[in-house]
Amino acid sequence: MSRLAPLLTWLAFPAYVWQGLGVRRRTSRMLPARGPVLHAIEGSQPAVSLLVLGDSSAASVGIDHSQDGLAAQLASLISARTGRAVRWRAAGFNSATAGELRDHVLPNLSPDPWTHIVLSIGTNDTKNFHTLRRFKKEFGGLLYALRAKWPEARVVWSPVVEFTRVPALPPLLAKILEIRAGALNALGTRLCHERGAVPATRLPIPDPQAGFSTDGFHASAAGYRAWAEHLADLVLAEG
Repeated sequence: MSRLAPLLTWLAFPAYVWQGLGVRRRTSRMLPARGPVLHAIEGSQPAVSLLVLGDSSAASVGIDHSQDGLAAQLASLISARTGRAVRWRAAGFNSATAGELRDHVLPNLSPDPWTHIVLSIGTNDTKNFHTLRRFKKEFGGLLYALRAKWPEARVVWSPVVEFTRVPALPPLLAKILEIRAGALNALGTRLCHERGAVPATRLPIPDPQAGFSTDGFHASAAGYRAWAEHLADLVLAEG
């Protein structure tokens, strides 16, 4: 993607603000799902220790119970495919950005021996119109901090989904955000390669009505299941 395209979206900033305010008025703010954020599945040793870290998607916003969220469903798939015990934690926070994870969340996480870390971050950086320079500093710093705290963990980043497939967004707003997301994903992928993390491909969304919750923005239980299936092989891969 041309570096000029994200800059041109600033010309559409008034439309972004106007339509964004309309989406906010129409969309009810959903809370994180009920249920455990730290759990274990029995199985053979050595166990897999899975940390899912990120924004509201890591917090299973959009569904009723955390057992249907990304962390729990990914842990279940890992257990089923490997037969190994899985200990998992979901550390997700509404509206979190890469910088907030780096500065406020990561320093306060206990140094448990996580073997696998999945990052769900970038959506709020995109919709908050963070610049690429800012994202490079904040997301890149987050990757450095994760490598320093868990040097042997496999770190997988799930890029920002395609905004034009998000039901809650009107077409113009979705297109503006999609241009910015494309640039942010390209930069994030490069930073992952440079700083010891593994970038996933974008999550396919063949059926937005089934994949999204009632707010049209967060995932449904089926959406989280598809997301977990999309990531499972990459999380378990070696090297």
